[in-house]
Amino acid sequence: MLRTLMAFVLAAAAASAAQAQQYPDHPVRVLVGYAAGSGPDIQARTVAHQLSESLHQSFIVENRTGANGTIAARAVATATPDGYTLLFSSSSISPTPYIYKHLGYDVLTDLKPIATIGELDGIFMLVDSKSPLKTVPEFIDYAKTHRMLYGSPGVGNELHLRAELFARKAGITMEHIPYKGASEVMNGLLSGSVQMMFVTPPSVMGLLKEGRVRALAFTGSKPFPAFPNVPLMKQYLPGFVEGSWGMFFAPGKTPDAVVDKLNGAIHAALLEPAVAKIMQRDGYMPDKRNAAETQAFFREKVKETAVAVKAAGIQPQ
Repeated sequence: MLRTLMAFVLAAAAASAAQAQQYPDHPVRVLVGYAAGSGPDIQARTVAHQLSESLHQSFIVENRTGANGTIAARAVATATPDGYTLLFSSSSISPTPYIYKHLGYDVLTDLKPIATIGELDGIFMLVDSKSPLKTVPEFIDYAKTHRMLYGSPGVGNELHLRAELFARKAGITMEHIPYKGASEVMNGLLSGSVQMMFVTPPSVMGLLKEGRVRALAFTGSKPFPAFPNVPLMKQYLPGFVEGSWGMFFAPGKTPDAVVDKLNGAIHAALLEPAVAKIMQRDGYMPDKRNAAETQAFFREKVKETAVAVKAAGIQPQ
């Protein structure tokens, strides 16, 4: 029986290795749960284009928007685990187990992390350029005596969570207005429907350069290179350092050999000058985690987020 079991294991390993060697032999779909033109969409398309070049097969990005990225995540979690349906998500995926009661999948078992595109040191706190509030202390003082509305792309996403944590640390109360996507939140800010939002740098670089919005603070550990004059949030609220990341996933039972091959290909793609230029422009610092290390990193981030969701007082829906 032991010999039979060992023979089965060896045969399975050989089959997995052969599958990885041939992979990919037809087009690969990469689902993104955010709108076209959003930060995650741009990042996914940038890397997917390079993967198409290096692996000599089409990596086709599809936008499956809605429900804070969970529609796209569910589609991948329930897809055939062969490496031909992948997910690219921002770190907004990590709080979803604690926000939604009926996801229809388990982020820790039904999705297998492949590789990150790197880590983002921080995000911006924005107001409209016409706002009279020019500093974080002014914003906090004003919010203590006035109704303050802020927007985010849905309930439970990382930007919603960061705003709630900001309010708790600042000792203020704000009302959350959920939108369907980041572009709708920005429209709400520019039209005056909301007074503030948190946003990742890739989504707002152009508007900041044009002077249409004002960044009151950056939540990173050090100033954002393209806008070094934006103050750090930690100088107003000690310890408030919040970043982000982007990650590729496969269905949970995808063979390790395929995942390892994709991990190597993604890291190689990120080293290409054209890709590296875009990622560095957007503030992402590359990492060298292999697939197993990426999976451990994701588990830790999901665990950390459980604490953050509880602290923010967000109730599961």
